Amino acid sequence: MIVYHGVDDPLLLPRPSAVAVGNFDGLHLGHRKILRRLRRLAEAAGVRSLVLTFSPHPERALGRTSVRMIDTPEARLDRFRETGVDAVVVTAFDPAFARLGCREFVDGVLRARLGAREIVVGAGFRFGRGRRGGTARLEELGRAAGLRVHVVPPARLDGRVVSSTAVRRLLEAGRVDQAARLLGRPYEVRGRVVGGDRRGRRLGFPTANLETASEILPRGVFITEAARGRRVYPSLTSIGTNPTFGPHPLAVETLLLGFRGSLYGAELAVRFLRKLRPTRTFRSAAALAARIREDREAARAWFSRRH
Repeated sequence: MIVYHGVDDPLLLPRPSAVAVGNFDGLHLGHRKILRRLRRLAEAAGVRSLVLTFSPHPERALGRTSVRMIDTPEARLDRFRETGVDAVVVTAFDPAFARLGCREFVDGVLRARLGAREIVVGAGFRFGRGRRGGTARLEELGRAAGLRVHVVPPARLDGRVVSSTAVRRLLEAGRVDQAARLLGRPYEVRGRVVGGDRRGRRLGFPTANLETASEILPRGVFITEAARGRRVYPSLTSIGTNPTFGPHPLAVETLLLGFRGSLYGAELAVRFLRKLRPTRTFRSAAALAARIREDREAARAWFSRRH
């Protein structure tokens, strides 16, 4: 997969393409439905499959909402690679781009810069200055420009529409197992293991403290998997402020079950499988250690049932 940095990237040539447009944050089931349609169209027409996406999120760039992203930019590109698309254009959603009119976007960007022949969008797609254009306007301008527009209905699960907003709400509520169903995979937080205060080691449970750029950090104690390269370890992860020992910054601490050795400086991907409990204040370090033992045994039993 080729990654282009902006629609003005000098390496981006306007080759005939099928183009999907969207934010694709989290690349959930609805997004994957759009990209499957994109690939089928590209293969049938013998053209490249290309995704146009944005950074930062348009709502954030316009200052309308403080959208917290499901994936980091790097993780989002990895998700695109998994889908088998040929290329991704990540363009800055800056004031100049936001001022583009609907016709300028279709004629100047999709057709002239990207070489679009087929355009694929979701049913809620909006575009143009002030988000004035919807799918009907896109179809109208597409016909005039000789482009075929394909509007993909949303994916539904249990009768409800799958959306990035729904995923964010579930994650922020700690309902990681339900979020995983909408994503089609467990929610993942990536980061580097850094030094901590070694309190876990003193309690008998050495944890990996994760420094992460992930924006959604669900609070609580979770059954997780920790991936280091191709090795995957059952794990237990706490996200909280360590209230038993006084106020601390929010921390992501992962206990790898059955792992021995040092992880300092390692890159880990922590996948959230199920919430065990909320974080809380314990009356003593001994009481906290006893509860961690219970949590560890609960996690081991869960993995045993799973396999």
